[in-house]
Amino acid sequence: MQADAVGRGADIADVVVVGLGAIGSSAAWRLAARGLDVVGIDQHEPGHPWGGSHGRSRLFRVACLEHPGLTPIARRARDLWRELESLSGEELLLETGGIMIGAPGSRIIEGTLAAAREHGLPVEQLDAAAIGERLPALARLDPGDVAVWDPEAGVLRPEAAIVAAVDAARAAGARIRTGERVLGIEVDDVGDAGHAAVTVRLERGDVRARRVVVAAGPWLSQLTDLPVRPHRVVMSWFGAREGHDASIDRIPVFIRSVPGTAEWVWGHGALSGDLAKVGPEFDGPFDEDDPDAIDREIHPGDTERISELVAAAFPDLEPAPADLTTCIMAHTPDGQFVVGPTDASGRVVVAGGCSGHSFKHAAALGELAAQFATDEAPFADAAFLDPRRFAQAATGEPVARGHVHLA
Repeated sequence: MQADAVGRGADIADVVVVGLGAIGSSAAWRLAARGLDVVGIDQHEPGHPWGGSHGRSRLFRVACLEHPGLTPIARRARDLWRELESLSGEELLLETGGIMIGAPGSRIIEGTLAAAREHGLPVEQLDAAAIGERLPALARLDPGDVAVWDPEAGVLRPEAAIVAAVDAARAAGARIRTGERVLGIEVDDVGDAGHAAVTVRLERGDVRARRVVVAAGPWLSQLTDLPVRPHRVVMSWFGAREGHDASIDRIPVFIRSVPGTAEWVWGHGALSGDLAKVGPEFDGPFDEDDPDAIDREIHPGDTERISELVAAAFPDLEPAPADLTTCIMAHTPDGQFVVGPTDASGRVVVAGGCSGHSFKHAAALGELAAQFATDEAPFADAAFLDPRRFAQAATGEPVARGHVHLA
């Protein structure tokens, strides 16, 4: 697609990006970097706490247990995070290494090893004795537990990353409009792909474009027919017990089973001046929440189970949370993202369905969205993320449910 194909003007663009959170901010950047006339729209300011792209940190992993196809996406994301660091002058990704702990044959272990085998990753397998010797703060285990060490894992700073991507988009020529809510998206029935074919309805003046990337996070289902369901979650941080050290050096990035339970937790130790972060694995079923009416108050029942899990797994942490906040997870039926065109015309590209594990990939998911919006070949096989896979739901065929978390 040529940058000057649809003309210029306040209400005309090559591509409109709806939503400037984790994925949309990067999509706007990658599209503008191609020389396209881009308008990026968000109802809030970049780095805001009202969706699913905040919370001080997100895990970064290359040996992705959720699907082996995510590994090349993680690698591309790492390159883009590093490019954003260079552009912004801020550290966004801290590579610390990470450990996945569980029973032999469990999804934590086998999913991680499957990604490592397929892509030749330099992971290391550890038995219980080696876990205890290397990481005594994580040595509360069930009998027979093993681990996989991913040396490429680390921690991302989400708010700073989003602001850096929006700033990079603006520097590349994108027009950023915040404080505007999208009321609807209309696709014209036109045969000439060289003309503006999509209208994005806004409260303060519409924008027309040849293509639109809808990266609206938990609001995605309000603007598309996709089965992406928003769900309120509570994020929690924990301090060290008196006389103990809960730093990230002792408690690196982890996804681990909890001794004596069938549950998982994920998180990392305290970064400089912060607290350790621990969250529970979510495995449905989920209530669907209205992202415009999320309960932001913390209730006693929100923290009881995570406190029990922390007490069972982490001898160095106080089990009572030291800090809490709410977040919105937008999950798909199979726990994978949706990235790609919604139909054969390619006029509407969606990018979302975080399912609790997308932020690490967000820069590269934005790149994929930009490639789909410009008819480029994607840098990696993204067929398993095709939003059209859910068309089977209309026929009553079952859709597999996957594990989702905020890692």
